[in-house]
Amino acid sequence: MPRKGMRNLLSSSAPKVGPQLHLRGPRDGAAGGPPSPSCFTVSDRLMEENIADAAAVIRKWGPEVDDSLFGSGRADSARFLQAVSDLHRSMLFFSSPSADSGASTAARSAALLRAHYLLSDAICRLERELKLLLSAHGRLLNPLDSLRSASFSDSSDVEDVADSITEVESAADVAIRDLRAVADTMISAGYGKECFQVYKTMRKSAVDESIHRLGCERLTLAQVRKLDWAEFESKIRDWLAAAPIAFRTIFSGERLLCDRVFTSSDVIRESCFADVARDAAASLLAFPETVARSKRSPEKLFRILDLYNAVSELWPEIESMFSFEATTAVRSQALASLLRLAEVARSTMADFEAAIQKDASRSRVPGGGVHPLTRYVMDYLVVLADYELPLTVIFADFPFQAHSPMPESFDAALLVTPSLSAPSSPSADSTTASFESGPWSSSPSAASSTVGSISVRIAWLVLVLICKLDGKAELYREVALSYLFLANNLQYIVQKVKESGLRILLGDEWVARHGAKAMHYAANYERLAWAKVAAAIPEDGTVMTAMEAWERMRGFNTALEAACRGQAGWVVVADGGLREEVMSGVATLVVPAYRAFYKRSRAVLRGCGAASAAAVRFSPEDVRNRIYGLLGGSSGSGSSRDSRTGSSRGSTGLGSPSGSNRSE
Repeated sequence: MPRKGMRNLLSSSAPKVGPQLHLRGPRDGAAGGPPSPSCFTVSDRLMEENIADAAAVIRKWGPEVDDSLFGSGRADSARFLQAVSDLHRSMLFFSSPSADSGASTAARSAALLRAHYLLSDAICRLERELKLLLSAHGRLLNPLDSLRSASFSDSSDVEDVADSITEVESAADVAIRDLRAVADTMISAGYGKECFQVYKTMRKSAVDESIHRLGCERLTLAQVRKLDWAEFESKIRDWLAAAPIAFRTIFSGERLLCDRVFTSSDVIRESCFADVARDAAASLLAFPETVARSKRSPEKLFRILDLYNAVSELWPEIESMFSFEATTAVRSQALASLLRLAEVARSTMADFEAAIQKDASRSRVPGGGVHPLTRYVMDYLVVLADYELPLTVIFADFPFQAHSPMPESFDAALLVTPSLSAPSSPSADSTTASFESGPWSSSPSAASSTVGSISVRIAWLVLVLICKLDGKAELYREVALSYLFLANNLQYIVQKVKESGLRILLGDEWVARHGAKAMHYAANYERLAWAKVAAAIPEDGTVMTAMEAWERMRGFNTALEAACRGQAGWVVVADGGLREEVMSGVATLVVPAYRAFYKRSRAVLRGCGAASAAAVRFSPEDVRNRIYGLLGGSSGSGSSRDSRTGSSRGSTGLGSPSGSNRSE
């Protein structure tokens, strides 16, 4: 607003009278001094007395006096403020054509001029007093300082702390009462602009200092782009910690202070708060938008969501405190940041899906263990599930659409109805999820529908991962190892869902369906990996000669040794009972049949000499122990083998999920 316009605005309720410039003219006793009282009315004499009394008070507090009006009691300050009011009333009287005055025009002008000079001197004093009050009581008026003064006292006693808070509040009330008295007097005398300028300069500096002490820096987009990720994340953490304090303590306290000091005018109160807090608030809210405009990457998504969540939670306070026209820029900046953050969050999730699809790693995880891509994606989704509420808002008006085509080996019908039929090969055996039916679609409420949208998006990302893993399973030469790889990875996915907030989003039906699919993969591994061992055991009831029994036993020994030797480096994850299921399944496939064969063979070979009996190398317990030792002794997660081959999260090319403090 132009300075002239502001002056008119602030002084509209009590217009100045007389000369608007501080022109030097006749003082008391000079030519043009007090006119002859012979023609004065009672009102004239009363106004002249007011001017004379005010002159005595004002000259007592001239510019050479260093003490404060409010330094030694309130009597001097009350007299001074009353003198200013009397001067202003006298000026109004002598400037009014309709006043009950018998003085000549020259006499009235002379009285008016004398009052004006005295009032100018008084206003200079009040400007100084306003600065002194704002400076002397800065800690009491600053919300952060007053809060710390009351809270961090030397005593730990609750009553003492309460007394300390009461003392601080009482002292602040006294300071605010003095400020209000000065402000009301200056505004009533038509010097609202001068009052406003002093207050704005002092308090704006205090607000800026408080924001700086919170650790917030004003960074340009160019500066943000030069930061490495550690510095970048540190700046975001500082902002996340500072923003709630800034809006709920500093700006809120400043709004309350303006409301208590400038009680005489809503316009002045709002304009003052706007000039004090608008720039700092808008600058603070510009930081999230600056972050959103930096280069996108999947690891930044969680900090983007943190910023979105923080601004969303602060929006009620922002909308309430900065509700008038002069602070429109603050509300506009908050909305701009929210819109930009939401846009970047949606784009980053699409980038994350594309990154999974584009993973081109051709290295095989030793032993069919958990792939680094599986670890990374699931850790990422576990953290993402914690942001269900902001994601719900961000995607509320954006219906789900698949961005990635399914591989040709996947039937589109599998997206609706999961298939658990026995596959002929791993590439045709696909774990899928239903996106048109599930726990989220059973509720008719709009809220459930929105949450379902987030569930669908996360379920889709899991499906994209599973499809990618299906392709990686084909890298193994042994089909049995391909199935073990799929069983391990799918079981890892299911276990991550069960142990995190993903279970709420995806539902127990999803967990059960994919858990069953993992067991199905494991059953295929058992059948293929141990088929030769099981085939080496003759069917129960088969009549054998000693030579046949000897040959069959040697064949079984060879098959068992070959199976154990070939699977020595294979991995079965311990998560969710899969290892126990696999060990039990293999033992059930081999041990009971071998036990019957073992008994028959020993009976046949016992009378054929020691050489023949030596062919019976393993008892049923030995076979069981070999199976359990082979499968139970492998690394539960495959992490040690991954590290020996150089596999890590970084090998996926996706980075690591920021904000996750979870260990694997």
